[in-house]
Amino acid sequence: MTEKAEAWNAAFRHIVNGAHLSTAGDLAALLDGAAAQVGITAQLYVVDMGQQWLRSVRPEGGPPPLRVHATTAGRAFQRTDIVAAGGSPPSLWLPVLNGTERLGVVQAVLHGDRDPGDPAIREHCWELAGLLGHLVMSKLHYSDFLHVLRRTTPFSVASELLWQLLPPQTFACDQLTVTAVMEPYHSVGGDGYDYSVDNGRAYVSIFDATGHDVHAGLTTAVALAATRNARRNGLGLLEAAELADQAVRQQAAEGLRAPFATAVLADLDLATGTVQYVVAGHPPALLLRGGRMVKALRSSIHVPLGLGHLARTPRRLGREQLERGDRILLHTDGVTEARDPQGEEFGVERLVDLTERHEAAGLPAPETLRRVSRAVLDHQHGNLQDDATLLLLEWSRTAARNVLP
Repeated sequence: MTEKAEAWNAAFRHIVNGAHLSTAGDLAALLDGAAAQVGITAQLYVVDMGQQWLRSVRPEGGPPPLRVHATTAGRAFQRTDIVAAGGSPPSLWLPVLNGTERLGVVQAVLHGDRDPGDPAIREHCWELAGLLGHLVMSKLHYSDFLHVLRRTTPFSVASELLWQLLPPQTFACDQLTVTAVMEPYHSVGGDGYDYSVDNGRAYVSIFDATGHDVHAGLTTAVALAATRNARRNGLGLLEAAELADQAVRQQAAEGLRAPFATAVLADLDLATGTVQYVVAGHPPALLLRGGRMVKALRSSIHVPLGLGHLARTPRRLGREQLERGDRILLHTDGVTEARDPQGEEFGVERLVDLTERHEAAGLPAPETLRRVSRAVLDHQHGNLQDDATLLLLEWSRTAARNVLP
């Protein structure tokens, strides 16, 4: 092992060993100690929940926030790519990921004669960024510091509740990418999403409860927990929908004022591409193929969760056969029904067009959804009248490569 490689190993050991007794507020100092061993200076930034700002983890005296839009740091974040920046000394900007979930960026300032184009330097810095991603995610569970740092606007109680229940916004494996976004992130009331990928199957769901307050948040939380419970007990989509229906109905019977929730529950066989789904009063999922919308998955539409006792026919599964590279786009009505000041709806056509256009430009799936959600916000001049949630699932062996450098 070369002297330089041993120095990097020592830096990694410094972080791993020091992390056991560190708080989230110690991240900057921990990184400083590691970086000093390999002759670099490093700054760690985490992205805010609205994915508009990158903010330093230094508790005080750190560098100012950086915009995601139109900055070198933002380019590394948006495209999940390693970006070299000139100057004296030069530096590398690297995305900080937990798996494929974008958490922020790290700047590595290269002192001495280090070349930002050197493959060994880039590989070591990428490994450092990966280690930091795991560390940031683990410290989120033990501290408020990172949660506060990621908020540019105070959360509502309903939003506080829902974000604690949701899985990370992006996941990818060799056959699948799934990514989601919710706006307004700080005051979302009744929207939610869920997914799980295990043993060759991918489960995804999206929810929208009536109302926009904590009661709506509780209804979505109950529906999400019920379907997750059904899945973990080995039950299928129909049984999951029935359990969620009963749980929401019980909540309404106890006077909690949120009588129902719409939802789409779907299950994808990763080997065959066969999708099964249940639509409970929700806007149907959209099947995208080859740059256009093929159809809306509407062969099985039933009453919302909580209103099953009013149904005239039993729920049944819809089925669809995907082709490699197909994408399924789930959304709440707060996306397509968003109206500008002149009353024009955002609409399904605009939603599909923007999604396909950004995908065709080679953007990673999470960046595509980030930009689409910004377009929805811009359509209403930043003031959404309803929660707007998007979830994009892509069945592809190449999609995951686009969310890694």
